Amino acid sequence: MMLQGPYSSLDRDRPLVRLPFTSFVVGTVLLPLTGLIACLFISLLYHFEDSTYTHCKVSNYLPSISAAISRVPERYIWRSSIGLHSAPRFLIAAAYFFFYRGRFAGRLPELLLSGLVLICSLAENSGLLLLTYVSSTETYSVHKNGFIVFIGSSLLHMLGTCRLWYVVRRHYISPEEVTSYRWKLRLFLFNISCCAAAAYFFRRHNKYCETGVYTLFAVFEYLVVFSNMAFHMTAFLDFGSKEVMVVALPEDKRF
Repeated sequence: MMLQGPYSSLDRDRPLVRLPFTSFVVGTVLLPLTGLIACLFISLLYHFEDSTYTHCKVSNYLPSISAAISRVPERYIWRSSIGLHSAPRFLIAAAYFFFYRGRFAGRLPELLLSGLVLICSLAENSGLLLLTYVSSTETYSVHKNGFIVFIGSSLLHMLGTCRLWYVVRRHYISPEEVTSYRWKLRLFLFNISCCAAAAYFFRRHNKYCETGVYTLFAVFEYLVVFSNMAFHMTAFLDFGSKEVMVVALPEDKRF
């Protein structure tokens, strides 16, 4: 599988599948988005009492994401959507790394940062897989550590990406690149603000057990995840003219 422009010299190879990168990105992001919305809807409709239960038994009106994906059938819906989502995410991370390597040839600080961004992207996806396949009702400590890896690497990935696109905007100006940088920066700032708000309400709930505070935590937790998805969706601005191709190599190129 490879990324190519629409008129590549690799047309001599036999393409089995050609998919616009914009469709590839949208489909990749829609998998966890629809999966999460389905899990929240089912939890509220059929498992409201269980999914909104808190340890101090105060009133709560929305489930946390961990609670919404830990029951049946929500667990299997979420695991299926993330399982299908994860492989394209690894491919997109590699595509960005090669993009940065081409743009920043000879610029060591940006090349090193692009390597760090790649590592953070891989860690983010791995943390998401871990917290998905080990639910909070199964092994809480593992699920919690997966969530910490996901959030921490996600923030570092977005920060590093914004820095790289700041350099891209300064040296390779095009309307799409300027738009991409602006949206990335806005979404990163919104995401980190929601992370701070979610952490505040989580700590406040655990300390004071006030009615509705855990619901506010859940709202900001949703916004953290949705803004993370939106950040990754900006890839369609960066690779809009590209295609994802699956090709059958000629006999002399096969191992």
